[in-house]
Amino acid sequence: MKKVLLTLGILGCGSLAANAQDNAIKLNVTSLLFGIGNGSFEHKLSDQSSLQLGAFYASYGSDESGKFTGFGITPEYRFYVTGESMQGLFIGPFVRFQNFNISSTSTFGTSTSTDKSTLTTFGGGVNVGYQWIFGGHFSMEPFLRLGYNAGKPKSDNNGNVDYTGLSYFTGTSVLPGLNLGFAF
Repeated sequence: MKKVLLTLGILGCGSLAANAQDNAIKLNVTSLLFGIGNGSFEHKLSDQSSLQLGAFYASYGSDESGKFTGFGITPEYRFYVTGESMQGLFIGPFVRFQNFNISSTSTFGTSTSTDKSTLTTFGGGVNVGYQWIFGGHFSMEPFLRLGYNAGKPKSDNNGNVDYTGLSYFTGTSVLPGLNLGFAF
């Protein structure tokens, strides 16, 4: 009987602790579909708010044929409208810094030239989503991020580079996504 009561007591304390998670590490699985590593860390500030810091890194191509690389950092303050912090419907204003580099190599006869361009943007917006913590420690968070980024591409060769690929990262954006993670 003592073992049963002790086991029930431990399980009860464990379930209370499972509902009081203060941190979560998350991976954006939507970004993975596009070959982008995108993760975040969320920390509970109060019963209705948290702070999240996200970062991403992307790299495509090779130095021989042309390469695209980029990274970004996104701090976000979340207000939980329903439930409590770390669980429920949230609205999160954010700011974002991004840096991208693109290079392309061209060969004409025996000469080879490499064109390099960079784009640095700064912006912000709002993230709306819903986060569940289930099984004690696992989190799932579908979201929709509305944002705006401003920046101007710069070229190493007097502006003769096609910026079509870089222009995608400026202006207004609507990004749906899904984060999966571990809460502790």
